[in-house]
Amino acid sequence: MGEKIRVAVDGMGGDFAPAEIVSGAVQAARDLDVAIILVGPKAEIETEMAKHEATGLSIRLVEATEVIEDGEQPAIAVMRKPNSSMAVTARLVKEGHADAMVSAGSTGAVMVCALQYLGALPGIERPVVGGPFLGLSPKTVVLDLGANVGCQPYHLVNFAVAGSVYARSFLGIEKPTIGLLNVGSEEGKGTDFAKEAHDLLKKSGLNFIGNVEGMDIVFGRANVIVCDGFVGNILVKFCEGLGRAIKGWLAEGLKDKLPSNELEKVTNTLYRLLSPGVALGGGPLWGVDGVAAVAHGASREPQIAGTIRQTKLAVESGFIETLRAELEKVQKTLSV
Repeated sequence: MGEKIRVAVDGMGGDFAPAEIVSGAVQAARDLDVAIILVGPKAEIETEMAKHEATGLSIRLVEATEVIEDGEQPAIAVMRKPNSSMAVTARLVKEGHADAMVSAGSTGAVMVCALQYLGALPGIERPVVGGPFLGLSPKTVVLDLGANVGCQPYHLVNFAVAGSVYARSFLGIEKPTIGLLNVGSEEGKGTDFAKEAHDLLKKSGLNFIGNVEGMDIVFGRANVIVCDGFVGNILVKFCEGLGRAIKGWLAEGLKDKLPSNELEKVTNTLYRLLSPGVALGGGPLWGVDGVAAVAHGASREPQIAGTIRQTKLAVESGFIETLRAELEKVQKTLSV
């Protein structure tokens, strides 16, 4: 496979596995010049591979005899199924056979696998999920979007560090602004949790601009907005639902007024503006000591290829090493 970046892909994770996973992996191998390691039951993966023209592409298969299903308790499933496609994918990274891993399986199970086999960066207790999720504000990153429900104020500082490094590495923003999602923009607003997080962010040395409100996300007032994962997950799912609802409402209301192809363009554009996380597919879990990406469970070929693109960028940019250094720097600042 030469010097190409090697991405291990869980062939059995996601609502449309293995067909769409294999299709996306083949597309990525062709378009992104990466080496793909597809993990899963060989018979099933080979059946899907036979549907594609993959001659000359850097793709190989690794056997996995078990699959972690949606609905299984993540920690128990990972423990009971050490030969699952997800666990084998993570071990390939741990053992140095791959540079990054991708799975569209259960987010909880991916996090457990990533922590078990790769570990966390110093100061990080659980991985962080986040990134740009509104097409209306593509330069705004929101963290956490669901991985960390019960947070302490200092966790939001770690989220801000991860978001800042992401914005520099992936979005090309030299000095990202940081905002704390709150019920008002004035200092002193919110709960005791929010007030303490605000104080820590002020002392962190990051480019903190203070509190921001929900409406500020749409207008991109800050490049990085941090919040508890409970709030973040409700926020992103509300936007996804709103995108689907408005798309359906417009399709019904305009079906007799626009040609079907024009109507589809309008509704799809609006949906991407409100819920591009589905279009992008997914991205890395921040805070893992290695590049581990989770794709949306409903991902199809383009989203899987898009997630693989994100992992390639993470490896190429040295994201993990930069994040480690930035976390240590901020932790030292706050300890003084």
